Amino acid sequence: IAYFSLQQDVIAGFLYAILILAVFHPVVDVIDNFNLTYRYAPLIIITVEKVEEQLAGLRIARRCEPSEEPSYLLDIHTSTAAQAGSSRFVAVSCSNESLRVYERETLQFLREYRGRRGLLSGVRFAHTRDSLVFSACSQGSVRCWDVRSASQEPVQVFTGYPSNVFISFDLSCSDLIVCAGTEKAEKDTFLVFWDARGVTDCASSTKEPLGVYSESHNDDITKICFHPTEPNLVVSGSTDGLVNVFDINKDNEDDALISTCNSDSSVSSLGWAGEGYKQVYCTTHDEGFCWWDMAQLDTEDPITLLHVLDARESVCTENHGLHYLVGGLYHEKAGKLFLVGGTSTGNIHLISCSTDGLSLVGTLCGGHSATVRSFCWSPSDESLLTGGEDAQLLLWKPGAVERSLTKKASLKISSSVQKRVRVHNTSLKSRKK
Repeated sequence: IAYFSLQQDVIAGFLYAILILAVFHPVVDVIDNFNLTYRYAPLIIITVEKVEEQLAGLRIARRCEPSEEPSYLLDIHTSTAAQAGSSRFVAVSCSNESLRVYERETLQFLREYRGRRGLLSGVRFAHTRDSLVFSACSQGSVRCWDVRSASQEPVQVFTGYPSNVFISFDLSCSDLIVCAGTEKAEKDTFLVFWDARGVTDCASSTKEPLGVYSESHNDDITKICFHPTEPNLVVSGSTDGLVNVFDINKDNEDDALISTCNSDSSVSSLGWAGEGYKQVYCTTHDEGFCWWDMAQLDTEDPITLLHVLDARESVCTENHGLHYLVGGLYHEKAGKLFLVGGTSTGNIHLISCSTDGLSLVGTLCGGHSATVRSFCWSPSDESLLTGGEDAQLLLWKPGAVERSLTKKASLKISSSVQKRVRVHNTSLKSRKK
């Protein structure tokens, strides 16, 4: 009798477990999807596995119409909707010295701007006024246009010094400061700062610099990135291999320099990550990856979280391997840093970062037909915009279905970005921890 009673208990327990899974598992999935999709959803812990599953499940939702003058798409940025339900914009910096603007959801082309005899490097929308878009010009200025205006003229021009050739820039999260980085001219490289307040609707009003930093890099300043929430913090990267973090509220450059980290290679991209965005990461032109924790600066612990000399050798991939890295994205809800890389045939690899190393999350296929040069992650709807050497701008969304899957061949044109990639200079060593 005892044996049969025990057997009945086991069977009952098994059936009860199945009942719990059947009832509650779909509910958990719904909650996870809700929190991943809606910005103001209740704060519920989201598993990293769920985020990785959604990233791997990205599919093409939209593909922009081919332009009359195909070119490489070098940088992408999206505006933040000023009001709920209002349109968002996408701006793309192109290798033909132009900046193109599209409607965010449909990728419908709206207008194009030119830099007037100079390559436009980078593109950023203002945070507080979604119609203002900025780009740095190699002819020594940063220009700002109002995409809602029919005029082709910039509403503001931030002028540099005569020798300045700007190849990188960013706008602080408060829209108060613009900072641009220069190519090396003779022995000098500069971080140039302007007051960005008071952008007017008067065509082509100009502003002169507030000042410069000139001692912290000794080669081209390839990337600049302001902190996402603290407008006084900015990080810069250079072909000299150094990644410098500054507090621009300080009175002089030496006091402003919080930390200097050495990537041992030429910096191709950088950004902020981690809780409170206290971590800094960079990728290099020879496909390396470095990741540092600024919160450890005042401790005895090492600040380096991970240093990968060549991600191509560290990440095991199918689909013809990993050929290059494009950059990184920090998934704030999951508290996870990811890298975006790819192949010369257009496959996009999504790579997870941990202190133990890099690992492949998934591969997005069937979109691009050539090297992907740029991307922009949208946390509000978990979507991804990508652009590449095939002149295509693609919008990827979880589980999306595209009607047309026609791929375009790679463009056989040279990119000015390639001309700036050269062997890094390691003569300037780290001055601070």
